[in-house]
Amino acid sequence: MNQAATSDPLVATRDVPSQVLTFSLGEEHFGVDILRVKEIRGWTPVTKIPQVPPHVLGVLNLRGSIVPIVDLRVRFGLAHAEFTPLTVIIVLTVNVGDTQREFGLVVDGVSDVVNIAAENLKDTPSLGSAAAAACIRGLAVVAERMLILLDVDTLIERDAEQIRIPPLAGAA
Repeated sequence: MNQAATSDPLVATRDVPSQVLTFSLGEEHFGVDILRVKEIRGWTPVTKIPQVPPHVLGVLNLRGSIVPIVDLRVRFGLAHAEFTPLTVIIVLTVNVGDTQREFGLVVDGVSDVVNIAAENLKDTPSLGSAAAAACIRGLAVVAERMLILLDVDTLIERDAEQIRIPPLAGAA
């Protein structure tokens, strides 16, 4: 790393991953740490759970694990879109307190895995909502497109508190 990259506060304070899985919601592109991705699967209907937030679509039984499924379009207040053959569920391992749980994120489509160089990282601009900014690790410019890098732990934390799903087997 060069001197500028090591002094970059974004890298030092946000621990931005070097490889991210990119996906789209409408015209926007997002990224999550590839090491958190457990599985990518096509859209399948979920079992509805009463009295959960509107962005929590329900749960799936994935090989014996009950996995809550979150619609990121609804979670981010974006326009509704019909699920298509390109719609996928990204199953992630999320840290909730001192335990790990699996959550699924419904997205319009998965793009690819990209390397994020420190010089391509940008600070998240202050646009008002501290809660919204908390789930964004930063922005990155990759191949002429802007990626919003998500902090999945912060993004899912409140949902995990509202939905009592047992921790993963073997997780502390």
